[in-house]
Amino acid sequence: MSRVAAFPSCDVQREGSAWQGGTLHQHPDVASHDSAPDLLLNAALARWTASVSPAALATAWFDWASHLLLSPARQQQLALQAADSVGRWLRYAGQAAAGAAHQAEPPEPCIVPLAQDRRFTDPAWSAWPWNVVSQGFLLQQQWWHRATMGVRGVARHHGEVVTFTARQVLDCWAPSNFLPTNPVVQAATLQHGGSNLVYGGLRALADGARLLTGAPAGADESGRYRPGREVAVTPGQVVLRNELIELLRYDCATTDVHAVPLLIVPAWIMKYYILDLSPHNSLVRYLVGRGHTVYMISWKNPGPADRDLSMDDYRSLGVMAALDAITAETGARRINACGYCLGGTLLSIAAAAMARDGDERLASLTLLAAQVDFTEPGELSLFVDESEVSFLEAAMWSQGYLDTRQMAGAFQLLRSNDLVWSRRLKHYLLGVPDRVTDLTAWNADATRMPYRMHSEYLRRLFLHNDLANGRYLVARHPVALTDIDVPIFAVGTLADHVAPWRSVYKVVLLTDTEVTFLLTSGGHNAGVVAPPEADDRVARSYQMAVHASDHAYVDPDRWHACVPVETGSWWPAWEAWLARHAGPRVPARPSAAGLAAAPGHYVLQP
Repeated sequence: MSRVAAFPSCDVQREGSAWQGGTLHQHPDVASHDSAPDLLLNAALARWTASVSPAALATAWFDWASHLLLSPARQQQLALQAADSVGRWLRYAGQAAAGAAHQAEPPEPCIVPLAQDRRFTDPAWSAWPWNVVSQGFLLQQQWWHRATMGVRGVARHHGEVVTFTARQVLDCWAPSNFLPTNPVVQAATLQHGGSNLVYGGLRALADGARLLTGAPAGADESGRYRPGREVAVTPGQVVLRNELIELLRYDCATTDVHAVPLLIVPAWIMKYYILDLSPHNSLVRYLVGRGHTVYMISWKNPGPADRDLSMDDYRSLGVMAALDAITAETGARRINACGYCLGGTLLSIAAAAMARDGDERLASLTLLAAQVDFTEPGELSLFVDESEVSFLEAAMWSQGYLDTRQMAGAFQLLRSNDLVWSRRLKHYLLGVPDRVTDLTAWNADATRMPYRMHSEYLRRLFLHNDLANGRYLVARHPVALTDIDVPIFAVGTLADHVAPWRSVYKVVLLTDTEVTFLLTSGGHNAGVVAPPEADDRVARSYQMAVHASDHAYVDPDRWHACVPVETGSWWPAWEAWLARHAGPRVPARPSAAGLAAAPGHYVLQP
């Protein structure tokens, strides 16, 4: 009788290599001495381009322009569309002028803004001549969108980059951004005697000085939301500190607790207290109030000396060190684990490696707005190609980390209307001060990224998608998500620009275990911070369904159409699922003293 050989487990990998398609590829040493002058030049240039590669933009625009030049039929179509837009605008302008002369109602607009475009919602924009100005801008914006989309032969990524940059230029010159063409600003200036412009000018000077000097904006300039005082105030202790993390153990709030503790792994792109904001919207406080023993990783804010911290350092010194500490302190044989954003991606890597190596300490896995496949990462992919990553590596190499302003700039560009132009309109022209909340204060409390880790993250996950394709190396061997056999709870948010929910949903396709997928209203942050006791004005809803390991695959759009919608916060649904995997209730142990009181020291690092 023939014998079937088992798969070999021999070591076929080399340190520092990546396995791709059955062959070994040595990553180039971007910090070699020969390339140092080039890196310095690119780093200096990055300071003036917001770390956007000019070569990447030029390549994309050349691809678009050259293919448009080779498409005379498309050119003719765009010319006809331009003539039609001009004709529509001229007819509208004539009707609007006639209506204004006879004090009649303004005509119906010839183009309506997109639902998310709120620049021209004020009634002042419907009066002549501002209605003519806004309609002309919207028609121009529509034509450029058509011109940059669907040109035959243009690479998809290049087409998206061209469309995106064209939109940025148009948004910059929108009539809402300037005093002479904005009736709302003109009315406010008359009402306040120009004080709004004085206040806005002073703020613009202060912001400009901060930008030129490189001074940090600070977590909360008003001082209303300080970690350990107004936010991050759930009682607890630091039970572990190493060169990368502090591990927080929160005090029990009930007389008995679930036997299985919970480890939360937040993203290191943000400070952990997004999950422990004010007492009324703290996920940590919610969980300890329902009998869960909660541990939280607080990441160090890296500086130049931490430039060589790697992705595997974040796994070993972060997730694995935390699991070891929890096991030693509690004696628990199983631990529930929850990861948020990049923390969820890292936790997935750690879980796959543990499953491969026979480490059975995980009882369940929860992924909050976390991607394990990066083929559809949303608009962030606009900033990720070989040219852009190489340019960003040069900027990081010169200083040892990715600066907080560089990170914030990319996210602001993705939603420039909301995060750049509308804010500048309010601050510099209308003189309206910020409305600071605990969430906005946390969002300004940014962190840095070590050079080596962020380069590995961009190349191994975004560029090469190694994790989803079974090529991601841990201890010189690839890991596979299909090895994970514990139940998974995955949360996506409908309006997520960072981790689009359809991308998060791919965990259903890429794993062979039971996956409970929940889709909630809101965005990447506000969708996750969803306390049940929230203001009634915040209408929350979610959909949830279980995909068993032996069920046929359901695509995300069909899932979204078929799963019923529930009203309210998703927290109780997840907590009920978590409780089923948290073991029986046992008497709570008295809280022992740790190295320091929560929130610890790392979260306070500027």
